[in-house]
Amino acid sequence: MKKQSEHFLFGNETKVEDLGGGLKRQMLGFNEELMAVKVFFDKGAEGYTHKHRHSQVTYVESGEFHFTIDGEMKVLKAGDSCLIPPYAEHGAICPTGGVLIDTFSPAREDFIEE
Repeated sequence: MKKQSEHFLFGNETKVEDLGGGLKRQMLGFNEELMAVKVFFDKGAEGYTHKHRHSQVTYVESGEFHFTIDGEMKVLKAGDSCLIPPYAEHGAICPTGGVLIDTFSPAREDFIEE
């Protein structure tokens, strides 16, 4: 894994990765202990249900998201956030289109290109 991002990343210069299924991801900064990622959802896009070893905090920048964490579903809108503990099953559907800011500790190794 690359050890850390540059100190300054500019939104108009930082790569946006197309994940398919109406999802795109842009790295906002990371080191081995912490990572922040911007995730763009098209209208109706779904973040599939999954789990991982990382602690995660997600902030809703825009849109409406139907978030499920360990079987409990809540509707989150701009300004809302959620904590996802390690190994908790979670996913989200975005009926409106929107943007999430995900933070992970430690960093998601699988998101880093060498």
